[in-house]
Amino acid sequence: MIDHAHDLEAVREATDRLLGAAGKLDDGSLAGPSRLPGWSRGHVLAHLSRNADALVNVLQGRPMYANSETRDADIERDAPRPLAEHLTDLRESGAAFMIAAAEPADWSRTVTMRNGVTDSASRLPFRRWVEIELHHVDLGAGYELEDLPEEFVIRENDFLAERFAGHPGVVPTTAVTEDGRIWTTGGGSDGPPARVRGSATDILGWLCGRRDGSALTVEGGSLPALPPL
Repeated sequence: MIDHAHDLEAVREATDRLLGAAGKLDDGSLAGPSRLPGWSRGHVLAHLSRNADALVNVLQGRPMYANSETRDADIERDAPRPLAEHLTDLRESGAAFMIAAAEPADWSRTVTMRNGVTDSASRLPFRRWVEIELHHVDLGAGYELEDLPEEFVIRENDFLAERFAGHPGVVPTTAVTEDGRIWTTGGGSDGPPARVRGSATDILGWLCGRRDGSALTVEGGSLPALPPL
């Protein structure tokens, strides 16, 4: 069972880590490239602020974004701002999300995300946690996948394995860690099944598209290609 209150505390802690790291940047480094193709560090921070707004919309029964064009335009508008403005926006938008999430609500209800994706309201705090942690890594400012909390790594692997399960472009795949954790995914594409071995962190890097999987050992063919998130 998803414990949304637990996940909200994790969001609070991850936000504090992000603000601490972002506060060590300067205006020049914000304009530099992030690890996401075509995005500066300013784009990453702008996206995180607007994502907090969007999840407030979802919590309160409104569309997550007016449309994709507006979402993208808002990020482009906010990306070039000075560091001080980004930090204020991150802090205030994050606080607004926490306030909205503290309101009495039916956490078992179904909510609608971007592109018509539906989910349980109880998973929204975890989705925000994912945004903060992975995009913190994307900043390229000293926070790596190895720095992620172990609980987060395991749960995000669970989430992504479920997301790609039955995908028509992914062969049946089993990922196994040194300590015996197992994730199964894919299965919607013809081809020999693959068995992938490595650390939970390296498996996450592959599943979330942050690493090429070269640190993994593959049995039964080549490393399966995964669709973009």
